[in-house]
Amino acid sequence: MTEREGIINLLKPAGMTSHDAVYFLRRLTGEKRIGHTGTLDPMAVGVLPLCIGNATRIIEYLDADRKSYRCEMLLGIETDTQDIWGEVLCDRRKSAGNLTAEKLKEVLETFQGDIFQIPPRYSSVRINGRHLYEYARKGEEVEIKPRPVQIYNLNLISFHSDTGRAVFDVTCSKGTYIRSICQAAGEILGCGAAMSFLARTGSGVFRIEDAVTMEELQEGWEKNLISPDSPLMHFGKLEIPEHRKNWYLNGGYLRTGEVKVTKRPEPVYAAEHISIKKEMGKAYCVYCMEEFLGVSIYHEEKRQYLVDKVLGKRR
Repeated sequence: MTEREGIINLLKPAGMTSHDAVYFLRRLTGEKRIGHTGTLDPMAVGVLPLCIGNATRIIEYLDADRKSYRCEMLLGIETDTQDIWGEVLCDRRKSAGNLTAEKLKEVLETFQGDIFQIPPRYSSVRINGRHLYEYARKGEEVEIKPRPVQIYNLNLISFHSDTGRAVFDVTCSKGTYIRSICQAAGEILGCGAAMSFLARTGSGVFRIEDAVTMEELQEGWEKNLISPDSPLMHFGKLEIPEHRKNWYLNGGYLRTGEVKVTKRPEPVYAAEHISIKKEMGKAYCVYCMEEFLGVSIYHEEKRQYLVDKVLGKRR
């Protein structure tokens, strides 16, 4: 890795798409190879990890990472986008005033665990090669099948019956639509609901309290770079001798007798709907003199560590 490659934990502002954030960083850094680790709705704020250069190669390892959000929903409103920025379809805010925090909490708890969601019509999900929002904008109907997601925790933080506003925290799997939870809860309650605020507070190891603003990046983005091995907490760790460094960087395998295992891999758990490599539980970050070189997978029959991705550069 070079000094201009790594991960930026961006505090995405409202009104910016995830692609806009990528474009901003491309202009700022001059690096074309930049990717994000999970789309965040334009009006949402919070954690958006952006991988720069060779660090983009670890994005596929992060699919199992849990996402955490703080959401505010407005009860009594239904919109075509499931949030308050869409067209209002129904306004029943007067009936929402009779709800209690206990009833709302009871309904929200039904979403915990393995559930199925129908993605919003205005979303980036692709069907037949087109985004759902493309169909919606043209008024075209398309069959949207329910998709499995996993809700690990969902806790009601506050509810104000006079305004119909409720705040809750949720930790979930990749692919979960929080505004769909709001819409579904409102449907069960019989008054409707729409998301009115969303902040992603965590994505894997990346936390909102450590995220940096666009203004801070403009003052010096390089000092905010995070090593690409930092989110690979569940991987094992290998140390290799210096004379094997170039061999490894050229894609060479490593024998068990020529490496030092400093950490064994931990189990990688993912929701059933998330497809991850079955070898992920045998993955190791490879280092030479504390420099992160890449990721290898242990092959039991060959008793070798085979290169999965090389991130270091030969000098």
